[in-house]
Formats: sequence, C-alpha cells, structure tokens
Amino acid sequence: MKKIPQRTCIGCNTQKNKNELIRIVLNKEGQIFVDKTGRANGRGAYICDNIECLEKTIKTKKLERTFDMQISNEIYDELKNEIKKDN
Repeated sequence: MKKIPQRTCIGCNTQKNKNELIRIVLNKEGQIFVDKTGRANGRGAYICDNIECLEKTIKTKKLERTFDMQISNEIYDELKNEIKKDN
C-alpha cells in the first residue's frame, strides 16, 4: 500500500492528505501564487479548501510569517477566488 503524504493547514493546523489542500508557493523571484499542480519550485504552504481557514490565516497573518514577507491584498483576493471556484 502506497503512503499518502500528509501536510498541515496553516489556518486550522490540522493534518490532511496533500491532495485535499491548496498549495501556495513563494518562488525565487518573490512571486506568490496558487500551485494547482503541487509541483512548482519554491517554498510552499498549505491551506484547507474553505473560506474559514483562509480568513483565519489572514487575521493571524500566518501566511506573512510563513513566507517572512508582506503580502498584498491582491494575493488574498486571488486565494479567495480560487477557493470559491472550487466549492
């Protein structure tokens, strides 16, 4: 039986299967984007596919601390649109 990789959501801090979470990537150029393939180069953070976890992440600035940089509202809006599109 093949082992399924587990990742932790930065919003609610629960472990889930990697394929159940959305990956957010910071690449070498300093761009932050949603990685739909799960294979893009760069530092990754995972978040559940629901608005509650995203709101919690925004409120606690967890994504900013994870990537150690200021994150613009446009990126948060893109994440909200991605989550709404999937649900």
